[in-house]
Formats: sequence, C-alpha cells, structure tokens
Amino acid sequence: MNFPGELAHAAGALPMILQESPAPITFGHGMLMPSYCGYTRSIVDQAMIGEFKFLDAIMFGDHCVQLLGAADAVRMQLPDTRVIFFQLISSMCDPWTLGRSRESFLILKQELEEFIDRPIEDAALHASVRIFNRNRQLLRKIYDLRTAGKIAMTATQIQHVVKSSMVMDKGDHTALLEQLVSQLERHPEVPGPGIRLHLSGHFCQAPKPEILDMIEECGAIVVGDDLYHGFRYISTDVDEGGDSIDALAKWYLARNTGVPCPTRVQNNVDWDAYLLKAMEVEKADGMIVLMAKFCEPHMYYYPEVKEAFERHGVPHLLIETEHEAVALESLKTRVETFLEIVKRRLEVTA
Repeated sequence: MNFPGELAHAAGALPMILQESPAPITFGHGMLMPSYCGYTRSIVDQAMIGEFKFLDAIMFGDHCVQLLGAADAVRMQLPDTRVIFFQLISSMCDPWTLGRSRESFLILKQELEEFIDRPIEDAALHASVRIFNRNRQLLRKIYDLRTAGKIAMTATQIQHVVKSSMVMDKGDHTALLEQLVSQLERHPEVPGPGIRLHLSGHFCQAPKPEILDMIEECGAIVVGDDLYHGFRYISTDVDEGGDSIDALAKWYLARNTGVPCPTRVQNNVDWDAYLLKAMEVEKADGMIVLMAKFCEPHMYYYPEVKEAFERHGVPHLLIETEHEAVALESLKTRVETFLEIVKRRLEVTA
C-alpha cells in the first residue's frame, strides 16, 4: 500500500501490485488460518500453485499481522524467490517520523540496488517520479470528471483503469491514459439519474466487479471513493524537486493526511472526518462501506465511522465482502432498501 513504485521503476524493474485472484482458494487453505482475509489467503494460494514463478522478488508491507503471516508462508513456498518484508513507521505524527521514514526508504533503495546489482541513479529516480505523478494526475482527472457528472464511466470501468495502472509499465499506461482522458473530454457523456454514492473501504484488494455493478444497477451512481483500487492509490504526488528520498518520505506522510488509513496512527487526522468532507465535496447522498471479511484495521476503526455518520445524520450501509461466493441477491435487497431510504430522505429535505 505504501510501497514507492518509483524506486523499483528507476531501478529498471517492473513494479506490480499483486492482485487477489478470482479463482477459488485450494492449496492455500493448508497454509493460513481461515480467519485470515481473502486477499492474504489468495496470495498464498497463488504462490502454492505456481502463479508467481515469473516474479524475481516479492515485497510485503507491514499493514497488518495477516500480511506478515502471508509473507512467511510465501517465503516457505518460494525458496528461490527474494521475499522482502518492508516495515515503515506507523506512528505518523511523532517528531522522528519523517527521519525514520527517510531511513526506511534509503534502506529499501540500497536493498534494491543490491538485488539488481547496480546503483539507482538520481536522474532515473527523478524521471520515474515525474512519470508516476503524471499517471496519478490523469487518473485524478477522470475522478474529477466523474464527480462533476461529465462522464458515464461505471465504478467497475474506473476500477479497471486504476488496477491496470498497478500492473503495467507506468510509461505505457500513462500514454494510454493521455488518450483516454482526451477522448473523455472531447466526448462528454452525462450519466443517467441516480442516488449519488461514495464507496469506502477495501484497503488491499479490489471489490468484486459484480458487487460494484449490482450497486449501480440498483439505481446508484458512484461519484467518489477512498478504495485502494481507487482514489487512495492516486491521491498524492511526490515532490519533483530536491532530494528524491526526502520527497518519498514526505509523500508517505502526506498520503495519510490526504486520505487517512486505519493501518497508520495519526492523532491530527480522522478517517471519519475525511469521509464526511469527501461526501460534501462530491455532493454524495450516502455512503456504502465495503469491508473485507477479517480485515482487522477496518473492523477496529469502523465503529468510529458509524458513530460519526449517525451523529451527523448521514446515511451509510456496511457490506461485508469475502473471497468466497457472495450471496448477491440478499446484498441486492439490502442495497435497494438503503437506496430507497436515501431517496425518501432527499424527498423530505427537498
């Protein structure tokens, strides 16, 4: 989640964010407890059935104890693949946070240099920062067009655009984005009527397309999100001037100020306050929270979101998702009921 892909790109590598597979989990069941989230169990399962043999190295982050367990399981399964566990300081507002973050990114840079057996030149790193920034800016442009009601892209379509950025070469993806944004601006398309919604949650894996499609088929228009496969991934640019390692350390801190994450601790920002403000800016009528089953950071923080939204009278619906089969019809009934409640509230306040 907080890995600076710019470093790997500048090293001449292809940074790819490993995705949850839609395939059923088979061998992975024997490596992790069933109380691990679907994303970690899917990653381990893919490692066990040989899906990651093409990778030269895999890096795991320190976002939760489940990822730590997944890293150990993958390391056991792939003894010939470099498995790195990257740990960043999680207390975001201490006097030493920026310095410790810089040290962590410098260590990561040195580890990458040792792995590829050549130095990462400053010029290459500055160039990679510019490419990644441009990519994020173009993706945010698409988000702005959606919020303004100037394009009719569905939540699933936008997720595909963001997810492709996570696995493609950033230069190639940015060139395609330039074309897409130009086309969208030349041929605006007003979306149909619907309840304006903000989607929240899912810090590691992408929501299933069938859930996103079902939500919009029920009469909603997704106008904003803070999903990882969404605005959370593209929210913050890296400073293009000065020392690049310093800039990446400041980017790490700025990301959590821009879109707070329950896996980090920061006493001067609140995720619930961010959500309320985001919905105000997006003119969203309600919010659907997509919580991955067994996601401990989300489970711990959700009560604060729920309390804040109830206190401010903002309607929201919690949907727990999982890797295994989803009872789509029962979810559809809940979403339809929620949207009807939102619609009636709007009629009363109109």
